[in-house]
Amino acid sequence: MPKYLDPKADLTFKKVFGEYPELTISFLNALLPLKDDEQITSVSYLTPEMMPDNPLRKYSIVDVRCTDAKGRVFLVEMQTVWSEEFKQRVLFNASKAYVGQLKKGKKYELLQPVYSLNLVNEVFEKDIDDAYHYYRLVHEKHSDRVIDGLHLVFVELPKFKPQNFSDKRMLVLWLRFLTEIDEQVKEAAPELLADKDINQALELVEISAFDEVQLEAYERFWDGVRVEKAIIDDRARMMKQAKEMVGQAEEKGRAEGMAKGRAEGMAKGRAEGMAKGRAEGAQSEKLETAKRMKAKGFDNQTIADLTQLPLDEIERL
Repeated sequence: MPKYLDPKADLTFKKVFGEYPELTISFLNALLPLKDDEQITSVSYLTPEMMPDNPLRKYSIVDVRCTDAKGRVFLVEMQTVWSEEFKQRVLFNASKAYVGQLKKGKKYELLQPVYSLNLVNEVFEKDIDDAYHYYRLVHEKHSDRVIDGLHLVFVELPKFKPQNFSDKRMLVLWLRFLTEIDEQVKEAAPELLADKDINQALELVEISAFDEVQLEAYERFWDGVRVEKAIIDDRARMMKQAKEMVGQAEEKGRAEGMAKGRAEGMAKGRAEGMAKGRAEGAQSEKLETAKRMKAKGFDNQTIADLTQLPLDEIERL
């Protein structure tokens, strides 16, 4: 019988960091790039829904949204499945939170920084070894010149290695809590149990702390994650396959076109014949590729985007 639930799940993550301010303070101070005189001492939770002034515009939801005594805003998200648009969503949410501070009649200098902390349970920067990524508005040539306002932090949990953060004890403990604790763990590591805040967080994610309805919601969450990953993986495979088909078709078309162009060029002129042959060969192969893609279930718009054929021509195939 497992003792713990995975804290990365929506239910458990929001319970630990969305209901216990002291744990949220500890977590934020550990993971955000805050100087000693910028440490958070108190937080007040805000609704995770950020409604726009215009009801026709898009609203957004984050996992945890809070503010401190200085008026700074903190957004926290746990992302179990990575998608390329996630960075844009993070920037959108942080920008909305920043602009949302300025009520009618207030001055710009009253705006306080917004910190967005994003825990990602997948690797998205494959060519970078670091797990911790900090973005802010910095002068291109003079990195000491900063426009304060938006602070975006991304942590790739699968890359986390405690030894890389040996001088940051609480950062290591909190990330170990997120990466080591799951249903397979019967007993947490002594270092985690020894810290007051981490120990409390561990108690909150013990399976005994949840009722049957919550446990069903927990299982549905992970089922949804698996389905979403499968959809993203299938989409990536289909796009890769489609690009390979188009690439092969273009290569074949170029080869056939050059051959035809050389033959015609003997009679009508090498340059004109090769150009015409390449074009006709590529066009013919594109049509054949479009037919094969259509047979494999690709939609007409995707085929048009990848083959550069007119949409109406594809619809007639």
